[in-house]
Amino acid sequence: MKRRSPTLEGFHVLFRQPALGLAEIAWRWSFSLSVAVLLVISAGQYFDTLPVSPADIFLLRTRQPALILQALERIFQGSAPRAVAAVMVLTLALTLGWIVIASLGRAATLKALFGYFRRDAEPGELSLDGTSPRENGPILGSLMGLNFLRASVTLAALVGGTLGALLLAGASSSQTDPSPGRALLIFFVLTMLVGLAWTTLNWLLSLAAVFVAARELSAFSAMASAVNLCRAQPGPLAVAGACFGVIHLLAFTIATSMVGLPLGFAGVLPAGAVLGGVLMVTMLYFAIVDFLHIGRLAAYVCMVEHPPVDIPPSPISLPPTSSVLPTGLQARSDDDILSDIPGLIPPEPLGS
Repeated sequence: MKRRSPTLEGFHVLFRQPALGLAEIAWRWSFSLSVAVLLVISAGQYFDTLPVSPADIFLLRTRQPALILQALERIFQGSAPRAVAAVMVLTLALTLGWIVIASLGRAATLKALFGYFRRDAEPGELSLDGTSPRENGPILGSLMGLNFLRASVTLAALVGGTLGALLLAGASSSQTDPSPGRALLIFFVLTMLVGLAWTTLNWLLSLAAVFVAARELSAFSAMASAVNLCRAQPGPLAVAGACFGVIHLLAFTIATSMVGLPLGFAGVLPAGAVLGGVLMVTMLYFAIVDFLHIGRLAAYVCMVEHPPVDIPPSPISLPPTSSVLPTGLQARSDDDILSDIPGLIPPEPLGS
């Protein structure tokens, strides 16, 4: 079997098939733009429901912080239930929309990646599970299941993890023995642990999508296959993650340095020009990150289609021992030894 470097194959895909990276950017940015438009419309509808009297407008125009705060307090008074309801409905709608759009986008990109790696596959070449390459079937259901699990894990980490960290940190500092430093340290440590657990589970669910497209597995079977891949090929996975992670970190460092350039002209240029420069640098950074994600995904696909270890041949089944011995020389019982089987050991010559 031809051996390939998954990390190098991931970079080759980025340079040979840049349309895949652009497709990844397209579906991610389409959803992000839809979210931004929906948030703006929802915020506008919410602000239209707030009562603003002429007295509040007068206080807002005074430019006095105390009077402005007093006007805002009167305007937003009693609007918290409507805001909470709007946030809940918006979160549910965006989550369902993300599950559908992410499943469609991932199915398209994975189909293209498997087509790229299977294009040069030799006849009869085996994949990781010992089967011949075949066409993808309906996989949207399993991908939606994985994305639903990703959304559930994210919600649990944001709500449950943050709330639990706050409760435990608050319990460590009482009124009789106040210790804000200890409480803050406990909160940061717990938040970091929750973030690490969320990152690991989210990455594992993302990796499982590769097996859904490769073998048409269910969501939970794909997760089991992803765990088996981590156990079978920890080295290639670590190398691919480290290489693309270093490039990601380098892009983040360059982007943060470039953001300071338009901010340095904040006192000279108009506010719109400064905000446009910051927005342009931010969008360029996210475009590079989404483009690199296809390379890392291609490395995972290469590990599945062209594993670095050979598949061991099936063991040869030997016939039973009794069928090898001639008739009459079979052992009469399980306790017999060679000397108890007549005719098996030749007699000693006479005169010896």
